[in-house]
Amino acid sequence: MASTGTHRAPASARKLEQKSAIRAELSTYNQSPRKVRLVTELVKGKKVADAVAALSFLPKRAALPIKKLIESAVANGVAKGEDKDALRVKNIQVNSAGMIVKFMPRAMGRAAPIRRRRSNVIVTLSVETPTA
Repeated sequence: MASTGTHRAPASARKLEQKSAIRAELSTYNQSPRKVRLVTELVKGKKVADAVAALSFLPKRAALPIKKLIESAVANGVAKGEDKDALRVKNIQVNSAGMIVKFMPRAMGRAAPIRRRRSNVIVTLSVETPTA
């Protein structure tokens, strides 16, 4: 028996949307996802020009890589034929990319783990349609 009230679009529609989406990805960035999310939450939903301007003056380490990633996504959109000024940051997804575990020597022959967390960042842009 088929489910009637699903909240997700059919798989074929999702795949079509993913193919046509304007996106860029930063894989294994060496900063924890929690710190990167502080930067990405600032620019979600903004126009691309406003987001880049905000990131230019933000004194966080993740600001420059996120700014470059947004500019890369804009270049991908321009290559697809979209207008640069009509693009908006639709979503920025920050996921864990695993961690590098090192060990620090401690007292009495023990060792304590040092977890170097890494992030994957995916930027998705949308085309803003002018409303008249």
